[in-house]
Amino acid sequence: MLRFIADFGHVFRERTKAMDDLTRAHNEALLQLCMAAEARDDDTSVHIVRIGYLAQKLALLLGSTPAFASLLRRAAPMHDIGKIGTPDHVLKKAGPLTQEEREIIQRHPQIGAEIIGKSSVPVFRMAAEVALTHHERFDGTGYPRRLAGEDIPLSGRITAIVDFYDALTMDRVYRPAMSPATALRMLVEQSGTAFDPVIVHTFVQHFDQLDALRQKITQERPGFADLIDGH
Repeated sequence: MLRFIADFGHVFRERTKAMDDLTRAHNEALLQLCMAAEARDDDTSVHIVRIGYLAQKLALLLGSTPAFASLLRRAAPMHDIGKIGTPDHVLKKAGPLTQEEREIIQRHPQIGAEIIGKSSVPVFRMAAEVALTHHERFDGTGYPRRLAGEDIPLSGRITAIVDFYDALTMDRVYRPAMSPATALRMLVEQSGTAFDPVIVHTFVQHFDQLDALRQKITQERPGFADLIDGH
């Protein structure tokens, strides 16, 4: 009986390791796809890595559990994975979008959720949630489902804010990077309309910490392995 218990324990540990390895490989593959999507929008992987760490830090500042924040660090970088399905003539257009083009780009949250797929694995379940909801607006005028207030999952509300701030401080094909002060002012201006005012207030209160983290990630450029493992 003792031998049976020992053998069972060994098999269970091996199975758990195999599942962990498979989850990690899936996570890395999705992050590579995210990097490909961002590269089409004139960026490198550092943006999606920053989003992960900023989302984790902001979640902790809001009082979320370390487990939730850690999951969000790994899930938030997949927010724009659906852009891989957006045509270049829309994604890279320098001028205003037509109504038809706007409808095309507004499909990327649903595409992203479908790419990630339904899963029982917590990180992929949260990643699909983030992909689907990070363009919802606190006042209910966002897309794709016009969710409002706390009907928008916390993961999506946090990711929307850090993505907005970080994206504004980056060079884009249609505009140069904005200063941190300008990006922060624009974020505050949309508190209560686009963004959850409680989360915006927390972001402003701890702005120095969050922007220092953004600069640190840019300088050190941690890789996907660090993002997944939390180094």
